[in-house]
Amino acid sequence: MNLIDAAKEVRENAYAPYSKFKVGAALRSTEGREHRGCNVENVAYPEGTCAEAGAIAAMIAAGDTRIAEIAVIADSLSPVPPCGGCRQKIAEFADPDVQVTLATTGGATRVMKVADLLPGAFAAEHMES
Repeated sequence: MNLIDAAKEVRENAYAPYSKFKVGAALRSTEGREHRGCNVENVAYPEGTCAEAGAIAAMIAAGDTRIAEIAVIADSLSPVPPCGGCRQKIAEFADPDVQVTLATTGGATRVMKVADLLPGAFAAEHMES
């Protein structure tokens, strides 16, 4: 299954009773395995979890550590980019040239690279003294 279809499928499991804005994410690790996540809201905003963060957590829980590609889908007029926090999370586990596909349930897509999502990303080398 391609990542957009996988993200679309997992999106249906999203728990979004407050915003009604369901998001799905699917990634392929460098080990070749697929990992999925969907947004999970909480009445105590902002305590929910984004779809991208869920997919990354699933990847780590499965023992994989690097993203080879990722897709995110939502029911929107135009492809929705990850929030700032998720951009940083993606950058933590993906090389700058990794492909990020943003999609709508209506079929629109936009393909970017991680470096385009988060130029000037804060990285581990910034922690070195």
